[in-house]
Amino acid sequence: MVGLVAIVVALLAAAAVVLALAPSSKSEGRAYWGAWIGDQLTGHEAPWDMSAVHGFAAEVGKAPSLIEFSSPFAECSATSCTSDPFPTTPMEAIRAYGAIPFFSWSSQSLPSRTNGPQYRLAAIAAGSQDPYIREFAQAAAAWGHPFFLRFDWEMNGNWFPWGVGANGNTPADYVYAWRRVHQIFAEAGATDVTWVWCPYVDPGGTLADLAQLYPGDDYVDWTCLDGYNWGPDSPSPRRWQSFSHLFGSTYKEITETVAPSKPMLVAETASSEHGGSKAEWIARAFAALPEEFPRIQGLIWFDKVDDGMDWPLESSSGATSGFAAGIADSRYVTNEFADLAESPISPP
Repeated sequence: MVGLVAIVVALLAAAAVVLALAPSSKSEGRAYWGAWIGDQLTGHEAPWDMSAVHGFAAEVGKAPSLIEFSSPFAECSATSCTSDPFPTTPMEAIRAYGAIPFFSWSSQSLPSRTNGPQYRLAAIAAGSQDPYIREFAQAAAAWGHPFFLRFDWEMNGNWFPWGVGANGNTPADYVYAWRRVHQIFAEAGATDVTWVWCPYVDPGGTLADLAQLYPGDDYVDWTCLDGYNWGPDSPSPRRWQSFSHLFGSTYKEITETVAPSKPMLVAETASSEHGGSKAEWIARAFAALPEEFPRIQGLIWFDKVDDGMDWPLESSSGATSGFAAGIADSRYVTNEFADLAESPISPP
């Protein structure tokens, strides 16, 4: 009997070794990556100009698997406003390239202002924008391919008209507005949407409470974070802050408390060149991601000039080469998703 027990133990130990040496599953350790690409490369933004995507890919030595772009509910002139339709043509261009569209959609009109009753979240939750949202959702359903939809991001701050503290908005208003939009998409049959909930990083604990802003697991597929290293010489001056410092506490709060079952990605990040080494900041971010932020399974660089800031990687050869070195890691998947049919989209 003792001999039989010993044999069983030995067999179990051998099986454990085999399992440990077996190849990891497809999803383990892999991550999407991409960029929100401005007009500095070709004179026009991606994806309306896909040559900007090709130029960006050539600079960093790898084709992205995510391409981010955005539109508001409406765009206004001095005399009238026009609703922005579902962006079928750029969506199709991204898919043809083999990447996944990452679309940021905001409940506002441009030029943006932080007050205005038409786009107050309580009004949206009560149905003020239902006809437009329904038409948009029906067009999304007609397109019929998977994409990420980041609706009303950075809501825990007050700098956008949908943010808490702006335009009379409360956390409850945000949750109810999100759920109403989600319901309209579901009723329209727009089941190819992957819903992304995306607050801003809050290392100082000064922004609105995230738990009160979370729409619930039934309404969110991925969580997300935005965060920038502004540096001391910027329109929003602050001390030089590492990726780990910026993202660490909010990442922990979301992945451990607010939405522990959801995958996460970074939809916007970048660093200035002023106040420290941008190349080193990028290198340390890539080193930290798999070790300190294992739940982050997507990363998008904000490659646009905005607020006069030098966010694009083209700001220096060091920044470009540093990012290229980081993204060269095989964990970051390339543009292999032209035939993607799964929805909601899973980690790669």
